[in-house]
Amino acid sequence: MSKEAAQVPDWLQAYIESPEKQQKLYKRTLVIVVLSQIFGGAGLAAGIAVGALLAKDMLGTDSYAGLPIALFTLGSAGAALIVGRLSERYGRRFGLASGFLAGGAGAFGVVAAAVTNSILLLFVSLVIYGAGTSTNLQARYAGTDLANARQRATAVSIAMVSTTFGAVAGPNLIEVMGRFAESISVPALSGPFILAGTAYFLAGLILWLFLMPDPLIVAKAVAKPQKQVKEASGGENTYPSANSKSGIISAGCLMVLTHLVMVAIMTMTPVHMGHHDHSLSAVGRIIGFHIGAMYLPSLLTGIIVDKLGRRTMAIASGITLLAAGMIGAAAPGDSAFLLTIALIMLGIGWNFGLISGTAILVDSTDLSNRAKTQGMIDVMVALSGAAGGALSGIIVANSSYAILSIAGGIFSLVLIPIVVGAGKRAKDTEKSRLKSNEG
Repeated sequence: MSKEAAQVPDWLQAYIESPEKQQKLYKRTLVIVVLSQIFGGAGLAAGIAVGALLAKDMLGTDSYAGLPIALFTLGSAGAALIVGRLSERYGRRFGLASGFLAGGAGAFGVVAAAVTNSILLLFVSLVIYGAGTSTNLQARYAGTDLANARQRATAVSIAMVSTTFGAVAGPNLIEVMGRFAESISVPALSGPFILAGTAYFLAGLILWLFLMPDPLIVAKAVAKPQKQVKEASGGENTYPSANSKSGIISAGCLMVLTHLVMVAIMTMTPVHMGHHDHSLSAVGRIIGFHIGAMYLPSLLTGIIVDKLGRRTMAIASGITLLAAGMIGAAAPGDSAFLLTIALIMLGIGWNFGLISGTAILVDSTDLSNRAKTQGMIDVMVALSGAAGGALSGIIVANSSYAILSIAGGIFSLVLIPIVVGAGKRAKDTEKSRLKSNEG
């Protein structure tokens, strides 16, 4: 036994030597991630569904109604970096559990802010609440750690589709949680944040108690001897874009643009509906359909991404977001049906972009830097959401919801030349590398 092998714990060595154990851990990891994501989905839905309405009530103006989403997405940016680095150093279990527990604390802070009518506490709590949103997204990477190259998009999809159950249930419990909040003498709009805090805490506990052995730690240990064997035999990666800067940039741009457009339009939809006298339950239903469309198609999307290719689905994302913007702009304010269709297409376009972008990012990195890079990209995604949330209220206050929707749809088309160009650069780089090897 080599000195390096002797330093590996026996339990970890058992996984290195057994592909069967690796596969079992891969499946077990997906089960644990699915359970945590069900609760995580319920947690993220609160801020989306009533955050803007709570801010409007407390601030007394529409101009800053997008501020809550801007704040918790800004908080999610910082959390993405921290969770990514914690995961890189200590494993997915520690990083993800910490993020969800922090998000739960932030949600209860929002409740306290509503009770005391403290704007400062509201802003601080929303930033901390963003840690749960970020962690909910980063959990999708845990399923890819032990997945092979042909399973990656599907693994992401399984993690994301499980979010649907909580994410759809959350907005539809707005009135129930509102009545519960009033029964304990707190403002009705803070009720969903009580649900969010509880859900995030449960998600964190599930990961902390059951995500063992840690999939990222095992994957890193497994990758070392595999890399040595592959290098010795002259083997090639299934995806030639591994360790590709152009792939990382392409994935980042794709996820940033789709997230910015989605957040901007979604943020102002509840406020737009409020102006046309839609009920709170109607707002909850439409946001529920939207979040369902963000996550429910994931399993099918992942299979399609793995079969048809990452960039094909990236282009489909841009086209779908354009259609969503146009329908939203054309929909009469009192038409719940057309607004629902627009928000469903907005969610589907985001889904296409996030899953194809995530798969490109995983393809373009290796385990030595993957978690850290994923965290950095998610920081930019979160910041784009913060910008979209903040600007959306200002745009609508100075123009209209229709202008916001049209602008978002047209802006989404920018991602098409980006991903197509990156694909061509990756192919050219691979051709040059192969010629060099032949020489």
